[in-house]
Amino acid sequence: MANEYDRLQTLADQRGIFFPAAEIHGSLAGFWDFGHTASNIRRKIVDLWRREVVRRLGSIEMEGCLILPKKVFEASGHLKSFADPLVVCTKCKRSFRADKLLEDVLKTEIPEALSKEKFDEMIKENNVKCPSCGGALGKTDKFNMMMGLTVGPVAEGYNAYLRPETCQSIFASFMKIYKTSRVSLPLPISQVGKSFRNEISPRQSLLRTREFTQMETEIFFNPKNIDDCREFEKVKDYKLRLKLLGEDKVKDVTVAEAYEKKLVSGKSPAYWLYVCQNFFEKCGITREKMRFRELEEDARAFYSKETWDFEVLTSTGWLELVANNYRTDYDLKSHSEVSGTDLSVTENEEKFIPHVWEISIGLDRTFYTTLELALSERDKKPLLSLPRYLAPYDAVILPLVRKDGVDKKAKEAFDLLKLDFDVKYDEKQSIGKRYLIYDALGVPLAVTIDYESLENDDCTIRDRDTAKQRRVKISELPEILRKMRRGEDVF
Repeated sequence: MANEYDRLQTLADQRGIFFPAAEIHGSLAGFWDFGHTASNIRRKIVDLWRREVVRRLGSIEMEGCLILPKKVFEASGHLKSFADPLVVCTKCKRSFRADKLLEDVLKTEIPEALSKEKFDEMIKENNVKCPSCGGALGKTDKFNMMMGLTVGPVAEGYNAYLRPETCQSIFASFMKIYKTSRVSLPLPISQVGKSFRNEISPRQSLLRTREFTQMETEIFFNPKNIDDCREFEKVKDYKLRLKLLGEDKVKDVTVAEAYEKKLVSGKSPAYWLYVCQNFFEKCGITREKMRFRELEEDARAFYSKETWDFEVLTSTGWLELVANNYRTDYDLKSHSEVSGTDLSVTENEEKFIPHVWEISIGLDRTFYTTLELALSERDKKPLLSLPRYLAPYDAVILPLVRKDGVDKKAKEAFDLLKLDFDVKYDEKQSIGKRYLIYDALGVPLAVTIDYESLENDDCTIRDRDTAKQRRVKISELPEILRKMRRGEDVF
């Protein structure tokens, strides 16, 4: 399966989909730029998330600051607990994550929260050496991944940090949003934005980076009302893909069964898992390649009472795309204690600190996985069969030649569409070569303007997936594209 990973990396490089940031200057590992194709696809994934997660949950969206004061991370526990296991080669001095080295050797997942002593023991037992030079590894240490900085004239130390996750902005702003939103609990608050983690060894392209984008929703609720879920009955027969503790196989479990068998904490969490899985089905990921993996206690984050990692089977194995965490009241209680601000609410004459359920989706991994699973070949040429609403362009306008008024007619067709649709105009190289390029970029429709178009005001439309073609009037193109966006067959 590794060939699928290599094919996508090659396509991304050749077509400028994504590439190392500041590549001409040598780059820094773990930082990536996204070209115009990727930017459009990522924007449409975010649009789909807003539709299928934010709106479905009735969430309020905010935009938090990337730089936050030190006290935020004292309250969150990041300054003490946000660390990865680090080992350094005694010979070549290269640094590695101890858990990932062990996973490569043992071919099984190793919890990153293990003690330093346990990592040292496992490295010794399995005779794990430096993968670069074969040298012996030193003792395991814990490396804090926060990216610190100074704001203003500070004599020493950091007084601020780049946020390592978007949720802390939400927790710090909860009371302001709660009081001004005119919404009673449950109150979901969402945001999409950048986060930063000083990863020890960024690797596998977009899958482990130092700068990344999250699509995050934090749902604040009264724990006594965890079974109050208006939407539960509507989706109770929907089948979740669950990998339960102690079981090797994934089971199809209905939303109702997940609640009745107490596999989840309540009706609301069962519904929230549905919302997460449904979003990824809309991304074009097939059910057999997805699962919610229940995490055991020592693998969960210290603040989490219950965790379901949503994972997808890719060429690199099962890849985590979403953390679904029941964070209880840890976050608001901690921020309340450190800030001195009362973050409790009073509803129905009851005063309490809300609990939080988190749906934290990684955009970069979602983008990568959506591309990899959509990538195939036709006649040994790449074909990217993205869902049409995630395609970078609705259509590409292609003049057969750049003369005799054909190019002028093609630009008229482009002008007809450009304000209401995502369309591209391309007149370079042969028509056959252009078909191949836009098939590889996932564009669902190619519109060809030729000499016959000059006489009849018509054009040829060609389908990306089937290569079928038919003639239509240029004036019909807007309605054809609207039908295509709705999922209707236009051939």
